[in-house]
Amino acid sequence: MTAGRSRTPTRARARRVSAAGLLLVLASASTACGSAQATASAKAPRTKTSWREPASYSYTLRAESQVLAGEFRVRVEHGRVTEVTGLDEDSRRQAREVFAHVPTIGLLLDRLDRAVAEHADKAEARYAADGRPLRISLDWDTNAIDDEADYRIDAYRPASG
Repeated sequence: MTAGRSRTPTRARARRVSAAGLLLVLASASTACGSAQATASAKAPRTKTSWREPASYSYTLRAESQVLAGEFRVRVEHGRVTEVTGLDEDSRRQAREVFAHVPTIGLLLDRLDRAVAEHADKAEARYAADGRPLRISLDWDTNAIDDEADYRIDAYRPASG
């Protein structure tokens, strides 16, 4: 009877050790899979559509960032911002003061790509059916203040001709 008792705890202990080892292996495997998935998504292209920024167009930008905040009508010609009109009093003041910081849509997409490449805590975009961005939200560090940026792109019109 004593011999039977000594075998049972040994077998039970062996099973517990085996189960614990199996759980450790499974947890490690699922963590590794999760890391590979996050890395793969971080390297994903900014958009899976074929939209290409035209040389000339106009759009309305609603920006909330440390450098630029307001609502602007933006004209782009030959790939460069040529005109910025603030759509309210504060935005008109900003349009005069920070004209050089008003981005093209292509530059906004570059910022999104950079945020993804640098593993920002938040780098999100919503796209129209044709693939152009409608909204880009960035936050390099959720624990930091004033590094967030939110851009809404409306009233997009490619130049005719």
